[in-house]
Amino acid sequence: MKNLQELDLRGINFVGQLPLCFGNLNKLRFLDLSSNQLTGNIPPSFSSLESLEYLSLSDNSFEGFFSLNPLTNLTKLKVFIFSSKDDMVQVKIESTWQPLFQLSVLVLRLCSLEKIPNFLMYQKNLHVVDLSGNRISGIIPTWLLENNPELEVLQLKNNSFTIFQMPTSVHNLQVLDFSENNIGGLFPDNFGRVLPNLVHMNGSNNGFQGNFPSSMGEMYNISFLDLSYNNLSGELPQSFVSSCFSLSILQLSHNKFSGHFLPRQTNFTSLIVLRINNNLFTGKIGVGLLTLVDLCILDMSNNFLEGELPPLLLVFEYLNFLDLSGNLLSGALPSHVSLDNVLFLHNNNFTGPIPDTFLGSIQILDLRNNKLSGNIPQFVDTQDISFLLLRGNSLTGYIPSTLCEFSKMRLLDLSDNKLNGFIPSCFNNLSFGLARKEEITNYYVAVALESFYLGFYKSTFVVENFRLDYSNYFEIDVKFATKQRYDSYIGAFQFSEGTLNSMYGLDLSSNELSGVIPAELGDLFKLRALNLSHNFLSSHIPDSFSKLQDIESLDLSYNMLQGSIPHQLTNLTSLAIFNVSYNNLSGIIPQGKQFNTFDENSYLGNPLLCGPPTDTSCETKKNSEENANGGEEDDKEVAIDMLVFYWSTAGTYVTALIGILVLMCVDCSWRRAWLRLVDAFIASAKSKLA
Repeated sequence: MKNLQELDLRGINFVGQLPLCFGNLNKLRFLDLSSNQLTGNIPPSFSSLESLEYLSLSDNSFEGFFSLNPLTNLTKLKVFIFSSKDDMVQVKIESTWQPLFQLSVLVLRLCSLEKIPNFLMYQKNLHVVDLSGNRISGIIPTWLLENNPELEVLQLKNNSFTIFQMPTSVHNLQVLDFSENNIGGLFPDNFGRVLPNLVHMNGSNNGFQGNFPSSMGEMYNISFLDLSYNNLSGELPQSFVSSCFSLSILQLSHNKFSGHFLPRQTNFTSLIVLRINNNLFTGKIGVGLLTLVDLCILDMSNNFLEGELPPLLLVFEYLNFLDLSGNLLSGALPSHVSLDNVLFLHNNNFTGPIPDTFLGSIQILDLRNNKLSGNIPQFVDTQDISFLLLRGNSLTGYIPSTLCEFSKMRLLDLSDNKLNGFIPSCFNNLSFGLARKEEITNYYVAVALESFYLGFYKSTFVVENFRLDYSNYFEIDVKFATKQRYDSYIGAFQFSEGTLNSMYGLDLSSNELSGVIPAELGDLFKLRALNLSHNFLSSHIPDSFSKLQDIESLDLSYNMLQGSIPHQLTNLTSLAIFNVSYNNLSGIIPQGKQFNTFDENSYLGNPLLCGPPTDTSCETKKNSEENANGGEEDDKEVAIDMLVFYWSTAGTYVTALIGILVLMCVDCSWRRAWLRLVDAFIASAKSKLA
């Protein structure tokens, strides 16, 4: 073992302190103890590892102060990698510490550093420096680049730096990440001129101001550029648009950029991801954008774009994610879409009907808050749709039964339209989480960009190269009304994490639907939100709703429902919002479990309901009902007496009349006397009138 040169113990759940016996391995060149549960400190015996070139102690359970002094005399050390799992360790480096090694790679992530270690001033051969996730503040010094002309990777993200100083001469840096800091002021005008060889640059989540530097057009090799979440303004310079032909990912979202975006031809021929959302861009969708045929992700939401949606944009071969929401786009929707995954067009001014071929292979379609009209179409080729959001339009007609064929449905929002007719009983065919797990979680937005690898340290043994992985760099945000508010549900590309993966909801509120609530809706036991409010639904609340075991929000308010509230609903232990106000419900309000948490606002406008939390006592209600029943009996008796009186009076008159007629027919003298009497009465009446 004394001649051992390589020892790789990463990820084997090694527990406890570093063994002292490691100090006997004086021929050891490579030692990787990362991804374990090591504690304590570096033992003094490590100072005997005179041949050691590579040492990784990252992702362990070290806590408290951690000293690097045992490494002082390791003259051959080239790579040192150290990071903590939960930011519970504080690397202690004295300002006077001057080790004898000259590092090529230094990684000190999540080490609670409050300043850049002084010993770095004496390092001249650095290729990779990673100090991200610390508490370092102040200035990013120029000497870090000037002292290391071969430095290729500098990662300083998630610190508290306030100033970025540019070196005075051109540098060969290829990867620079100072995102998530507090750097403000104007973005350096000479940035691209001093760092022309950058391949990856991330300056997002800072406070940069001013215009986009025209010198960025001199970074001919740039592949990844992210300046999102700053205060940059103005138009993008033509030198940048026409020169950076290697750019694959461009993210400028959440700034104040303005003007027309790519109104002319561009050299962004390699662009795969483009995100310029939440800016001040205006005008129509530019001609230059329609030439970016390799785009996979395009987000231009929340700008001031206007005009019609070019049909060509929806048939890009590789486009999987398109977000144009929150603009001023108008006109009809194109009839053909070839997107495979996500299409956000909500909060625009689109008009006309929804084409029946519009879905295609889309998994998420959001058309909320437009001016669309007509019926919900009989969609064709819609096997993949999982999120269909049509809220806030002017759609009319029945809910088509073809929607029941969407076997992968997770969120369906048809609220705030003018739909009428019945709720289809076949809605229980919509999965809402009932399908096999692999069918409802296999969402993937492909980015045709291979992970970016750079090799910085090589030896006779295998060393993992530095790698930047973009596969989990993007999230999807879907808004859905639940618990009486609009919430955002977020998921990554594959939706394997986040709230979006666990949300199932159905919203048919604010329409003109009538008839009974189908009992079959109770079969959708994975639903978390069900809203049928503000319709004309009648009959009873189905007992089958007691099977909605995951339901968190149930809103049946403003309908014409009758009968009692099923007591079985008290078994819904996840129910947080329950609203049946303004119906015609009656009887005792169920109590127990979640129902003890609902206040009187859940039951307003139902005068025949009684019991807590209302002020109406069920005993008082019972007595009043008995009194009401007694009054009804008296009314019935009176009604019967009056009926007898009416019949007896009518009989008397009829009998007298018949008697008179008989006498007149039998005795002619009586008849003549009667007629003379009538004639005398008529003559007297005429004389009085004259």
